[in-house]
Amino acid sequence: MFFRKSNSSHVDESVEQQKERKFNELKASLGPLSGGSLQYCSDACLKRYLEARNWNVDKSKKMLEETLRWRSSFKPEEIRWHEIASEGETGKVFRANFHDRQGRSVLILRPGMQNTTKLDNQIKHLVYLIENAILNLPEGQEQMAWLIDFTGWSITNNVPIKSARDTINILQNHYPERLAVAFLYNPPRIFEAFWKVVKYFLDSKTFQKVKFVYPKKEDSVELMRSFFDVENLPTEFGGKATLQYDHEEFSRQMAQDDVKSAKLWGLDKHQSNGFAGAEVAPEPESLITPVS
Repeated sequence: MFFRKSNSSHVDESVEQQKERKFNELKASLGPLSGGSLQYCSDACLKRYLEARNWNVDKSKKMLEETLRWRSSFKPEEIRWHEIASEGETGKVFRANFHDRQGRSVLILRPGMQNTTKLDNQIKHLVYLIENAILNLPEGQEQMAWLIDFTGWSITNNVPIKSARDTINILQNHYPERLAVAFLYNPPRIFEAFWKVVKYFLDSKTFQKVKFVYPKKEDSVELMRSFFDVENLPTEFGGKATLQYDHEEFSRQMAQDDVKSAKLWGLDKHQSNGFAGAEVAPEPESLITPVS
């Protein structure tokens, strides 16, 4: 009997070799890039998009191209704190000054402290802080963690479904593999109805990253301790630190980060309104102070 020899040259590839080949395919398929697109499409970036689409090159390319169009229109790297500072006055979303045990940046979200009604500005504020969390990642780390505190949350100050859907769309489709985990800490029973709607907007990868945490459940307590040092973690999330959001201090910190961001994206020589040439404040003190 005769056996037909396989025409596939990829049969004996290891998983890592397959990934490397697909990475090279994606990189080649994009063609020549320039400006912000060239800077955005780093090797690590391409691998995140491949991971998000289970290493399917065509789907990854489509996803990445949609992001490049979105970034060209939304221009997240050009948002400056002074443009959206009013959104942050209550500390409804801010970057904590501690990392989790893996060195990830941490965003603290407090939906019960919503203070505005313009959805476009709210999204712009969140996108700014996602970019800021990425800007402040330590070398070798690419993901962030979200801590969501439901204190004061109710149906009356609930995030509209459209806003929730837009937020999820941006996070999943334009910041793939940036979210490591999102802790929904002690959500009230009434949140369940909202969650039943919102969860359908989540893809399977993002859905698995959402963790419901209840302070009276031992497995929830252990989960939080596995991700965070309790000495850094605010008491609102079962830790021992005091959460003190100082809007003026945070604004000074963001002004410093705006200078870093402009330099990173090569905008420092092209933009002067609002941040370039402004006095840089000294490094702010901790926004999360351990309890003695």
